[in-house]
Amino acid sequence: MSCSKDSPEVTETNTTAGLVTNYTYNNDELEVMQLINNYRLSIGLRKLEIVNHISYKSAEHDLYMIANNVVNHNGFEDRSENIVSVLGASKVGENVAYNYKTSADVVKGWLESPGHKENIEGDYTHFGIAVKLDSNGRKYYTNIFAKI
Repeated sequence: MSCSKDSPEVTETNTTAGLVTNYTYNNDELEVMQLINNYRLSIGLRKLEIVNHISYKSAEHDLYMIANNVVNHNGFEDRSENIVSVLGASKVGENVAYNYKTSADVVKGWLESPGHKENIEGDYTHFGIAVKLDSNGRKYYTNIFAKI
């Protein structure tokens, strides 16, 4: 899925309005970011800078998807508005995914999907990622891009 402006059926609570500066990355998150930046460099684009606040907002969405057993972009408008107001972003995009076993698989899946690929190749300068596991060991991915 790529970002959508559709009205969400279930709303997400925007729990963090201020700047989040601390975020601890797991190996999956680091791998996905590296793979995305390697891809961008391979096609002549600049690599994206990591922003902990964006990763925190991504993690909030992963936890929402896990709690509600859904994969969607509900609350994207709120996440986007937060990133615009807190970080001064002029543009925000989002990719989500579910149940890919490896970082390489999720990035490959996104690159094979026109909407996701458009975000990865987009005119962005920064990004964040969260990869969280549900109780059954399935991975949920939220990758948010921003132009700051």
